[in-house]
Amino acid sequence: MTRKLAMIHTTPVTIASMKELAAKTIPGVQTVNFLDDSILPQLIQNGGNVAEVEERLLAFAHFAEDVGADVILSVCSSVGEVVEKMRAAVSIPVVRIDEAMAETALARGERIGVVATLSTTMSPTLRLLRQKAEVLGKTCAFESVVADEAYRLLMQGDTESHDRIVAEKLADLGTRCDVIILAQASMARAVSRLPEAEQGRFLTSPELAMQRVKTVFEELGTR
Repeated sequence: MTRKLAMIHTTPVTIASMKELAAKTIPGVQTVNFLDDSILPQLIQNGGNVAEVEERLLAFAHFAEDVGADVILSVCSSVGEVVEKMRAAVSIPVVRIDEAMAETALARGERIGVVATLSTTMSPTLRLLRQKAEVLGKTCAFESVVADEAYRLLMQGDTESHDRIVAEKLADLGTRCDVIILAQASMARAVSRLPEAEQGRFLTSPELAMQRVKTVFEELGTR
């Protein structure tokens, strides 16, 4: 039986790369993509108030269930905190894009750097890290950097400059932190600009999230 993964996006930038990653990580998986590119501009304008976009995201979760998806992946970190309500609203598993990354970071170090290109992403990412650390009973120090100029360039189609700026911020944090996380899936390419021997300290959400999705599919297969 073909397994179906529904992915909910807030930018077209992530669609092709996430489809490719899904095909590579979970051979034979069928993907369905839902996109609402009005969400991030709205969050930028309202200071990251996800309550204003929550109903739309819940509607996408219902659409995913209606088209027969077995698992949902919420690809946008800025709206990650809506995932709990998605889980309550539908009968299929919902994976949060940055959850596995946060857990991995906490397992690897106590000085954790976070780089984002959107301020709307930074707050929920730090809240997630602190919540996970509290559950683990672990005391960590967090240092955060928002490279908003990089996001503007990305939206203009200048991926080269976006990746260069993000890589510079990552390298700087790398001098002070044990592990550094990239808070958005759209930033992942920038890690390839760093020295290969150092790249393992920089965590990106797409691969770790897709491995989590694969595990969920495997668990569903044993039921």
